[in-house]
Amino acid sequence: MELTVTTIVVAFTGVFVICFLKGAFGGGFAIIGIPLLSLVMDPVTAGGLLAPLFIAMDLYALRYFSRTTWSRPDLALLLPGLLFGIGFGYLLFRVLDHRMIAILMAAITLIFVGLWLMNGGEITTRPRSTPKAILAGLSSGITTMVAHSGGPPLAMYLLPLGLSKDIYAGTTSLFFTIGNATKAVPWMLLITPTPGLWKLMAICLFAVPTGVSLGWRLHGSLDQRQIYRICHGLLIVTAMKLLWDGVSGYLA
Repeated sequence: MELTVTTIVVAFTGVFVICFLKGAFGGGFAIIGIPLLSLVMDPVTAGGLLAPLFIAMDLYALRYFSRTTWSRPDLALLLPGLLFGIGFGYLLFRVLDHRMIAILMAAITLIFVGLWLMNGGEITTRPRSTPKAILAGLSSGITTMVAHSGGPPLAMYLLPLGLSKDIYAGTTSLFFTIGNATKAVPWMLLITPTPGLWKLMAICLFAVPTGVSLGWRLHGSLDQRQIYRICHGLLIVTAMKLLWDGVSGYLA
């Protein structure tokens, strides 16, 4: 991979956006930063670039999202499905049509947000559900492996629980810390990084501290309702990006 000034600037900006969202909302919205990366590299190369960087930004974010912000009961239900989903997603990545997975996930997400809007933008809290948690973990594992878009399934499970903004973000952060560390290995099997890609990773590492820290400042300045509204807004953006990726892939 040839490193040009344009490639470095665009990739650094994309990683910074992802780090900012990680600090503000705990993660899960990496796909919003990926369009920037797609300007200078193909999606698979972008996935290989991000896989190790996710680990760095997750570890840095733990300084803000400590164990007091983790919902252990929910994580205990979510994580088994996540790990299995990543393994299953690795197999799907090699044999199935990624475009259809993207379209399906986009449709489900838009339905979820549509129901929220029909409720006047208010969240109707519901009790914890083991089957729904397992399904959310599994779906998130598959989509985070296939398209770096594991946020929607997790958000659709956690948001209706009515968690505090810190518990919501902290639980999301640890969930993806474990998920991103797990999927780094299969991603390195899917793509062998070139010396140029390793150099670009090293450069993009400098975006991690500033991006996560600025995101955390935004998190602290917003109240509970604002956080949840922004999360739903990000779900719409994520769903539209997934829908575009899927449909444009068929039209290409």
